[in-house]
Amino acid sequence: MSENLTQRIDSEYFLKKFLADDFNLERVGFKRLDNIAEVKGGKRLPLGETFSNEGIPYIRAEDVKNGFVDYENSPKISEQTYEKIKRYKTTFNDILLTIVGNSIGDVGLVKFRLDRCNLTENCVRVFSKEVNPEVLFAYLISDYGQNTIEREKVGTAQPKLAIERISNFKIPKFGSNLQREVSDLVNFSNKLITESKSSYQKAEQLLLQEIGLADFTPNQEPVNVKSFQESFGTSGRLDAEYYQAKYDELESEIIKTGSYSTLGKLSKLISRGKQPLYSENDSKVLMVINSKHVRENKIIFDNTRVALEDDCTLFIEENDVVINGTGVGTIGRAAPYLYKTKAIPDNHVTIIRQESVSPLYLSVYLNTIAGQYQVEKYFKGSSGQIELYPDDISNFLIWIAPKDVQAQIEEMILSAFKLENQSNHLLEVAKRAVEIAIEESEEVAMEYIKHNN
Repeated sequence: MSENLTQRIDSEYFLKKFLADDFNLERVGFKRLDNIAEVKGGKRLPLGETFSNEGIPYIRAEDVKNGFVDYENSPKISEQTYEKIKRYKTTFNDILLTIVGNSIGDVGLVKFRLDRCNLTENCVRVFSKEVNPEVLFAYLISDYGQNTIEREKVGTAQPKLAIERISNFKIPKFGSNLQREVSDLVNFSNKLITESKSSYQKAEQLLLQEIGLADFTPNQEPVNVKSFQESFGTSGRLDAEYYQAKYDELESEIIKTGSYSTLGKLSKLISRGKQPLYSENDSKVLMVINSKHVRENKIIFDNTRVALEDDCTLFIEENDVVINGTGVGTIGRAAPYLYKTKAIPDNHVTIIRQESVSPLYLSVYLNTIAGQYQVEKYFKGSSGQIELYPDDISNFLIWIAPKDVQAQIEEMILSAFKLENQSNHLLEVAKRAVEIAIEESEEVAMEYIKHNN
């Protein structure tokens, strides 16, 4: 039996798959993670500190999704907050690992270069000193790495993974040739993701140029004088934030196009889901889409749960657009649903069903400032309790782009999806090559890469 540094005696720790992994790792040889890498934790925001609209990115657990870490949608912290937690930052080629909650065990590789970028206390950063970081990343997302994480976590309602346990992870020894091949796969995968993001950004730029918002500079005046009839008499809102001048200016630019409508008039359905009754074993179930699954222009199916189809009356259908209705930094994110199988929206996801414009175009539009300023205008609440309701989404002004413009934007988005799929394929090849090297040999793994690259 392999050494048991954690002194665990529960049967779950000695499942057959874990013992089989131990056998294979001992056969090929390994080192403890803390012998080849630096392992450090992140830091929670100091008491009383909150996120800012601008500033230094703060990487959260949800930004780490078994791929490349993306800071673009992360919340920001102020310079003052940064100074208090600047020791807890992440840098180029760090490997991030989530250590708390339902997303425990997600792994991300940092391939961006920022002088300042902080890390949540719900993650650890691993900086490899000996093994290529791309190889260590591929190992941690492999079945071996994920089995180790599953084995070493503790707790049920709120599972946790201690840094001490992570430091003792067994990392197999790989030859330089295999390391080079796996690194090349991972780095090329990252290149394709970068190209995918560029294609998406071009779609956004085209939309903003065509609508006349490419150089839009919002009015920063905090006060916008309106009569009672122009304000509460029309909208029923008394909060000053709703009447900021920048919202009026944005809507004026949309109206100038002469081709626009409210989303409510364009749509057959704008409705929010309800809290579903989750199920585990019934065959007549569908996936539940919640706010964390809705990213900018795409839906992430990580950590999805299922609910009984017969218990639901509202479903997400192919070509619907879904919009996230809650959460600081994530409210208002929109994505097209491009799958034939129906899904169930939870109580923070709103379905938009219409046929007037391309769903790909609509989701891009909603994610640009044209949509996001309207999100800011209409959401209600403060701090972590903000909400965006279907009735307010119905009031959004939508520019109805010419068909050829919609087609161009759709083509760019589909190209972005294709590049992302190619990137994901290369990560799968890298992961599987690592597994083959452990189970068979590095020579067999190299042949696998050759035929699947």
